[in-house]
Amino acid sequence: MYLTDFLIQPANSEHIIFATQICDEMFESAKVRGTGIARRKPAYVARKMEEGKAVIALHKDGRWAGFCYIETWGHGEYVANSGLIVAPEFRKAGLAKAIKKRAFELSRERYPKAKLFGLTTGRAVMKINSDLGYEPVTYSELTEDDAFWDGCKSCVNYDILMSKGRQNCLCTAMLWDPVEKEKERKEKINRKIEAKKRLERMTKKQSLLKRISKKIFKPIRKIIETV
Repeated sequence: MYLTDFLIQPANSEHIIFATQICDEMFESAKVRGTGIARRKPAYVARKMEEGKAVIALHKDGRWAGFCYIETWGHGEYVANSGLIVAPEFRKAGLAKAIKKRAFELSRERYPKAKLFGLTTGRAVMKINSDLGYEPVTYSELTEDDAFWDGCKSCVNYDILMSKGRQNCLCTAMLWDPVEKEKERKEKINRKIEAKKRLERMTKKQSLLKRISKKIFKPIRKIIETV
């Protein structure tokens, strides 16, 4: 099985027929992990598809293979790529990473100024997020939007979250900040420019020393040759 066997694209109303299957698999996957997630209803997933705020993967034979959707909080200041799921028969093909990458790109296209964040207990998702440039952060750096935290009520760990004042739980918080990333990008460019300038200075210095050396030693060589 190869990634070329799948079509990964923004979901639309044509994909609503898969909403129930997707939600059922999300729930079953959460039960297997024993950690729990906020359970979503098919109507909610269908709305995300209609709004173009989701990514779906389809096998070449037409079966749904994977899914992920976009949520916004704090009037679009924060964006989360949630509900990442791959159908059991299509796992181990690198599909989860490809779906998350496309969801990340879609989020950046629609909300270029937003901070992207995620809460997860899954090591695989953490690795994918890390590869995309997300960094671990404290919960205090996430959205304060109550609607987001209310979504955790159906999670089996909700009592732990609330007992710690929404400052910690079993999930790891990760953040991708466009302002910080732009700052890092500029710093990287500046380091390259400075390195290039140092190289140019060294090259010029070596060239100057070479010319001076020729002027000094050429007459000496002539004298030696005539002796």
